[in-house]
Amino acid sequence: MSNLAQRTLTAIIYGVTLIVLTLISAFTTMLMCSALAGICAFEFYAMLRSDAKLPNEWIGTVTAAAYPAAYYYWHFNGLLTLTVAAATVLLVWYVFYTPARITDVSLTLFGSCYTGLLLAMLISIRDILPGIWGGLLVVGVLLSVWANDAFAYLFGSRFGKHKLAPRISPNKSYEGFFAGIIGSVIAWCLLVLIPDLEFDFTLAIIGGLLTGVMGILGDLVESRIKRSTGHKDSGKLLPGHGGFLDRCDSLLIVAAVASLYFRILGMW
Repeated sequence: MSNLAQRTLTAIIYGVTLIVLTLISAFTTMLMCSALAGICAFEFYAMLRSDAKLPNEWIGTVTAAAYPAAYYYWHFNGLLTLTVAAATVLLVWYVFYTPARITDVSLTLFGSCYTGLLLAMLISIRDILPGIWGGLLVVGVLLSVWANDAFAYLFGSRFGKHKLAPRISPNKSYEGFFAGIIGSVIAWCLLVLIPDLEFDFTLAIIGGLLTGVMGILGDLVESRIKRSTGHKDSGKLLPGHGGFLDRCDSLLIVAAVASLYFRILGMW
């Protein structure tokens, strides 16, 4: 199987699985986010371990996976309580595990927030509308991330000449960057079709522009993490794509920014 065919097949299976779990119910959306957060966190800590860092991957991974559940059951009180509990446990670990440095404590807490806390915001988006309509809203956000990636990759690989961030991600170009934003805007414009969602094309275009830019930023964040730790991919679980963090890097920030955008609009 060619690399493109392998990459396409993996993307289809991955995408369909996420869409189905999102549409079934808020509970399955939470399970999906918890699983993704836990795997992404573990990959993040594995990269740090290979770079002579000593994060506590078990505390960090469990905390990351627990963030979506904390929001699902207790909303922001749950997120705050979990963060305080994780910070307390990490400080106790720091005292009794003498090889650990305070930077290891910070990296552990950051990793759980970077993956779990940000992904938990997808559940807040699903809560905006009841039933399957909330699921469709989340699917729209997912599609905007995938459209951004697809447009940026296809257009950038064909027409990209001006490097966007050569020291961080040499393959990214300004041409692909703007094409990705267009893909994101198109996906966001589809949200106006969702019943009972007070959303017009102007708000959709703003949302698409905002998350399109932040999606690229999310990709560059993970690229910088990989470059600083000497990794090409975050893992090998997704054939043709690398690890789950490689697939979720843009989604992490887009989920948070989209949630904040809907919050500013007074939708939740």
